[in-house]
Amino acid sequence: MNPLLALPACCSPLDDQWLLPDALPDTVLLSTRFDPLLLVADDFPNSAIEPPASIRRSVAKRQAEFLAGRICARAALLRLDGQADVPAIGEDRAPVWSAHVSGSITHSTGRAAAIVAQKRDWQGLGMDLENLLDPERAERLAGEILTPAELLRMATAPQDDRALLVTLTFSMKESLFKALYPIVGQRFYFEHAEIVEWCHSGQALLRLLTDLSAEWRHGSELQGQFGVKDGQLLSLLGVKA
Repeated sequence: MNPLLALPACCSPLDDQWLLPDALPDTVLLSTRFDPLLLVADDFPNSAIEPPASIRRSVAKRQAEFLAGRICARAALLRLDGQADVPAIGEDRAPVWSAHVSGSITHSTGRAAAIVAQKRDWQGLGMDLENLLDPERAERLAGEILTPAELLRMATAPQDDRALLVTLTFSMKESLFKALYPIVGQRFYFEHAEIVEWCHSGQALLRLLTDLSAEWRHGSELQGQFGVKDGQLLSLLGVKA
């Protein structure tokens, strides 16, 4: 891939500003803004990215977010080790990274990002971007996302924090899954982890509520982080090598 390939008009220049409280050493994070209304048919071939059949059949929003995410991932990999690969989609719908690379791709309304690292530094990386839930929707979804213990803690939280807490819990559990699934090879769901504590400065502590492997057992705890900007919450969790 020619690293000087022009970005499609639907994507803004790539941004390497760290979007979270603490930069993870030995990682590369890139993000972009994208506009599905500016996507044109030639954007995929001109970007040297081959969309899978499922993406070719999808609506413009899905095509634009896929393209933007893969552009971020390829540029991040180029910075990491000089190899400008485009992660394919696996049978489990997760990105397929090179054997020596850990990575994560995420996107939400108008924004996409990717983070990568060498596996010798980070076993797993999970990143998730979500639009902040409005209070009514957050209350409606809380029972599907939060464990009974989390619901009890939410009941004592200030009213202004409740929608943020539901969004954060959803996003951090998505990031946890993205980070651990490639390591344990086993699916798990919202009820299999909980946020034990969090703070507005952007830190969150998660605890597993199930056994996933000999190493990752019930009670294992992992530190995550998050940031809120322009009505969106970005969460990140890394598993050190």
